[in-house]
Amino acid sequence: MRRPLPDVPWISAFPECNLRLYVELDGKPGVWFLSLDATRSLAVWGARRFFHLPYFKAAISLRRTDAEIRYQARRLEAPDAEFRACYAACSDVYETVPGTLESWLTERYCLYAQAPDGRLLRTEVHHHPWPIQRAEAEIESNTLLAPHGLAVEGAPALLHFAKHIDVVIWPSEVVATEAA
Repeated sequence: MRRPLPDVPWISAFPECNLRLYVELDGKPGVWFLSLDATRSLAVWGARRFFHLPYFKAAISLRRTDAEIRYQARRLEAPDAEFRACYAACSDVYETVPGTLESWLTERYCLYAQAPDGRLLRTEVHHHPWPIQRAEAEIESNTLLAPHGLAVEGAPALLHFAKHIDVVIWPSEVVATEAA
């Protein structure tokens, strides 16, 4: 939730699917989102308007059983953009150890985006260390990469699951007048 606004459950908590790159600018690591798909129209509008993030309205369903989660996300503006998988945690919850790849992947405290006028923006974020679990998955469909000229094949080499992450974000700041 953006600070100083309060957390509003029916606005702040919703299913989401994101495709991200791990980047660094001036020694500050962060993430660059290629796409974010979400179920809440207000969140999609706000993220596009105020943070210049590539959010898209999506139909997302999560069906949980005792053993697994069946996840389906389909972008409404481009129905051929979808992600479908069945996954399950296969370890107890743990926090990452500093210096490990798991920590490098999860302990990012800013995001970068480009405004329509070319300015490069950085948005500070805060979250507690991710409570992750090792996971197994069967990916049935992943066409989210194709619009970016990317593709992956085979099973994931590294897979983790986090049941819930609370994130606090601050207003964006300009870090460059145009993206490099």
